[in-house]
Amino acid sequence: MWKYPKENELAQEMLEKLSKHSKIAGVIFLILGVVGIIYPAVMTMLTVSFVAWLLLFAGLMAGYFTYLTNKSDSSGWLKSVVLIGVALFMLLYPMSGVGTVGLLLSIYFFMDSFASFSMGLSMKGASGWFIWIFNAVISLLLAVLFVIGWPTTSIYLIGLLVGFSLFFDGISLLVMGSIFKKMGK
Repeated sequence: MWKYPKENELAQEMLEKLSKHSKIAGVIFLILGVVGIIYPAVMTMLTVSFVAWLLLFAGLMAGYFTYLTNKSDSSGWLKSVVLIGVALFMLLYPMSGVGTVGLLLSIYFFMDSFASFSMGLSMKGASGWFIWIFNAVISLLLAVLFVIGWPTTSIYLIGLLVGFSLFFDGISLLVMGSIFKKMGK
């Protein structure tokens, strides 16, 4: 009636899917990275707008859930108002949010570096582990570069750093996709 695949067939199928999807994501990340490197000011404004819309959505959801759970919760309403206010400010005056987003992205690059170092060291000895270490070093260098010039260079550095990070993440995903494909054979 039902034919269940064997365990090794499931593993091979999973590795093929991982290979395919990591390659697709890698190409998308590479394209976005190149756009950010060539047009850093455009990528900066897109990043700031994206963060602003996320904050607006978070503020609306916080208000909605405060309304549903405890209408008298002043801290819940305050959180909602602050998130919505910051989001609207960033959407109406995006240049004012560039410095703040720049600082947040520098923190992100430090965290990305830590995560990539952890991933690379946990894979040490396995095929492709050095790519994650290389990605970690690049993210760390980008974070340090950003902190040194902050806030005056934020308009170019945000887009440039996001572009470089996406570019190297794309390379890492493409390499891992190839490794998954070899493991599936």
